[in-house]
Amino acid sequence: MNFSRSLILASSSPRRQFLLKEAGFTFKVDPPNIDESFSASMKVEEVPMYLAEKKAKALLSKIKDEIIIASDTVVILGEAILNKPVDRNDAIKMLTALSGKTHLVITGVCLLCKKKIISFDDRTEVTFAKLAPSEIEFYIDKFKPFDKAGAYGAQDCLPAGMNPCSKEEISFLESIHKLDLIDKSISSSQAGLGMIGVEKINGSYFTVMGLPIHRVYQELQKF
Repeated sequence: MNFSRSLILASSSPRRQFLLKEAGFTFKVDPPNIDESFSASMKVEEVPMYLAEKKAKALLSKIKDEIIIASDTVVILGEAILNKPVDRNDAIKMLTALSGKTHLVITGVCLLCKKKIISFDDRTEVTFAKLAPSEIEFYIDKFKPFDKAGAYGAQDCLPAGMNPCSKEEISFLESIHKLDLIDKSISSSQAGLGMIGVEKINGSYFTVMGLPIHRVYQELQKF
């Protein structure tokens, strides 16, 4: 996909870079160095969009005619945000808490240029199967999900043969002739191994991965 204006991805996330690249976007990467703290009084559902805007605005002084794409993903269980685990024990604690339950994943996105800002979020419910402690420990030791909110990557935890994408995502991928992105986004190394954690996804799979590319494409048309 070629836009008349250059795109800058404000993220070092390999998953976000992968999704944009495989969907056909041309972009540069410039991760901002910001404090990702937020007010304790802020509603948990508002955090991802707030942080996405914070990341985008940190690069505003560096751009001319480019469009910045920034995003942030949070995993919410009940009223608590599960951030990136600080160590193995923290990851075990998170996955144990997620076991057998449905949680919410919200990805906030900010598209920003000198004269315009568009912010939105996308929300997906993820249901985990009941996990044995041995499955959790094997997954953590094999996939080392310490850079992932909630201590898991959906692409690593899908049952064999499951198509995780929503109808809207599939329709989008068909329209850009990129249906193979579904298979490419699932870790081939997890087939038959590790933790089959995800039982059901209600909403966007790519939101859970960190960037709802179908929504990003729609909103970029407004620039």
